[in-house]
Formats: sequence, structure tokens, C-alpha cells
Amino acid sequence: MGSLRAILRHPDDLYPLLKLKFAARNAEKQIPPEPHWGFCYTMLHKVSRSFGLVIQQLVTDLRDAICIFYLVLRALDTVEDDTSIATELKVPILMAFHRHIYDREWHFSCGTKEYRVLMDQFHHVSTAFLELAPGYWFGQDLGYQEAIEDITMRMGAGMAKFICKEVETTDDYDEYCHYVAGLVGLGLSKLFHASGKEDLATDELSNSMGLFLQNTNIIRDYLEDINEIPKSRMFWPRQIWSKYVNKLEDLKSEENSVKAVQCQNDMVTNALVHVEDCLKYMSDLRDPAIFRFCAIPQIMAIGTLALCYNNIEVFRGVVKMRRGLTAKIVDRTKTMSDVYGAFYDFSRMLKFKVDNNDPNAGTTNDRLDIILKICRNSGTLNERKSYIIESGPQYNAAYMVSSGFHFLGLVYWDENFYLLATTYTS
Repeated sequence: MGSLRAILRHPDDLYPLLKLKFAARNAEKQIPPEPHWGFCYTMLHKVSRSFGLVIQQLVTDLRDAICIFYLVLRALDTVEDDTSIATELKVPILMAFHRHIYDREWHFSCGTKEYRVLMDQFHHVSTAFLELAPGYWFGQDLGYQEAIEDITMRMGAGMAKFICKEVETTDDYDEYCHYVAGLVGLGLSKLFHASGKEDLATDELSNSMGLFLQNTNIIRDYLEDINEIPKSRMFWPRQIWSKYVNKLEDLKSEENSVKAVQCQNDMVTNALVHVEDCLKYMSDLRDPAIFRFCAIPQIMAIGTLALCYNNIEVFRGVVKMRRGLTAKIVDRTKTMSDVYGAFYDFSRMLKFKVDNNDPNAGTTNDRLDIILKICRNSGTLNERKSYIIESGPQYNAAYMVSSGFHFLGLVYWDENFYLLATTYTS
């Protein structure tokens, strides 16, 4: 019923949703017949349907390498996330995980639902990994296997470090996010380069791609992480949350609603610092399929931050973008012009939500202004029609001026607090 109501309110979502549905069915039909590869691609669609879709357009050898890379890191993440595993058992597994991927017999039962299946039958992943091209196939030191092993080793060591260490400062936070996501960016850049499709991106830009996605996930998943049983997972840095409450879990208490939102806004503002690097990374990509693979999650991230900013619902339940808008992003992200347009629109929406009384309003606005300027300077904003801020003959988008946001007529928001349009008044 909720989906029908959403389509009635956003009828132009229907076509992209149908395209996404058929693309998902088509992807499932393309699952390889070999048992180990069949398992890997089936699991990929179960643990991340959206990732499973965007990966399908890549050339076969790169698609296989990224599929295995993703599953190896999801398995590593499953070990880290399972709070029922004793530290003295968990740390050695994380530290040795890069060696387990070469062992066709290794498995370790942990996690829940599809993640437990992944861990119980990890031998399929190892078998597929051993069929990926090593460096000497390319006549170079670094091939698909070496890139995956290197990142798995570094990520496992970093995860093990933070099993025994709290995230105290923003430097700790950046370091943790580097281990669990920045290294993913570095690994993907190495895989792109090994395929011969892209130049090797700098570590700094690759790291920012991962940090921006991870920062977004940590902000959005506050309630799920803090309510984890048997032990909470706490990734928000004390340096930020201690300005607002005495304990991180206090943010979910209703009496702390104002402080919770201010803390969340502080976290969003912190995440925005990575956007400039992300836009530079994406603008340097040459291969259209790799570009879409990288760009779609980044647009989803800036959209999620726009949704979470100044939104108390992050501390009350699940907050996520409506499916129709997600389908539009997948369908319409093809060029860098589309990326600049989406980042521009979501940044405008985010800026519209900034309360000048928020303790970090000045910094938030400064960082948004940098993003908006980059997008405007691209010279591409007039080349596309916005599907994020909806408009029509009777509507006009919010009119923004340097002194703040002034708008013509009434602002409409959907159930996800997205700015849809403003009525036009002459």
C-alpha cells in the first residue's frame, strides 16, 4: 500500500521502477552456471541488490574481480560486526583473513541470515578468487588477486585495531573509516587500473570516495548500531557527540531531541568535507561503465545526507530514500553532467534545511557553498532537467539568495522530507 501511495504521489517514478525491476530479473538470469560462481553472484544479489545491478554492466573479468572483492570484504565485515564473537577469537581471524581467501576449505560460522550462508559456504568464494587473474597474467606485479589480498590484509588489521580501541577523536573516526571503506576505494582503483580501463587514481582521492560513503552509512545507521545485541556498536567520534550528550546512547532519548539533531548535523557537516575529492575522482574516470558504477553510490550518499540532515527520525527508526528516487538515480546517471546536477540539487536541498541557530550552521553553509560552486563552474547545470527537485508549469524551484533561502509561494515536502517544488507566484 505504501508503494502504491508513493507512485500516486510521484507518477514519474513508475517507469524507472519498472526498468529497475526488469534489470534485476535480467541480472538474475545472467548468474553463471558454475556452482562457485553461481553461489557468488547469487549471494551478491542477496547482500546488496543495488550493488549487484550496477556491477552487471562491467566487462566480465573486472565484474568477476569486483564481485569477489565485495564478498570477501562483506565476509570480513560480518566477522567484525558479530558482537557475539569474543575478542580473543575475533582479532586473530581478522588479522589472518587475507590468507583464508587462498584456502578452499576455510569457513567460519557467524553472522545472521544471508551473511551466515556466506560465511558457512565461504569455500565457494575462495574457489572463485583463485580463478581471478594474478599479476603475472598482466605482466605486472599487481593483478586482481594481489589487489584483493593486499586490501583484505590492511582492512583486517585495521578492524582488529579498532576492536580494542574506541573512536575518540575525529582523527580516529577518519582512521577507522579509512580501514573499513577508504581501503575499498583504494582497492577498486587498483582493480580498475589492473583491468587496463583506467589510470591509477591517487590514494587521497580513492580514500575520500570510501570515506564519504562510510560517513553517510554511519550517520544513517545510528539507531541500528546503538541497539545492536548483545553489544552496541559505536562509531560516532566522542569528540563530536560529547559536545551534546554525556553518552552516545543518550541521543535516542526524546528529551535530548534538540541536541541529537545538532549532533547529527555536526556529523553531516563533517562528511561534506570529502565531496570535493569525490567529484574530482569521478571527473577523471574514462570508462562509462566504471563511471556509473562509482557515481551512483555517491549520488545516493549525498541524497541520504540531505534526507538525514536536521531529521530527528534518524534517532527513531529507519530513514532511507524512497525507492522511486533511487530508481531514477540508477536510470539517469550516465555522465559527469548528471553527477554535478544531482550533487547541486541535493546540496541546495540540504542548504535549505540549515537552521541558522544550529551551532555548525556557518561551517555547514561554507562547505555546501564550495560544492555548489564546483557544480556551477562545471558549466553543465543547464544541460539537464532536474528529477530531484520536481517542477512543472505551475511550479518553480526555491529561489535562493546569499542572505538565506527565500522562496516564492509554498514549499512542498514528501513523506521523506524531500523538497519537491515551490508554487509559482507572479
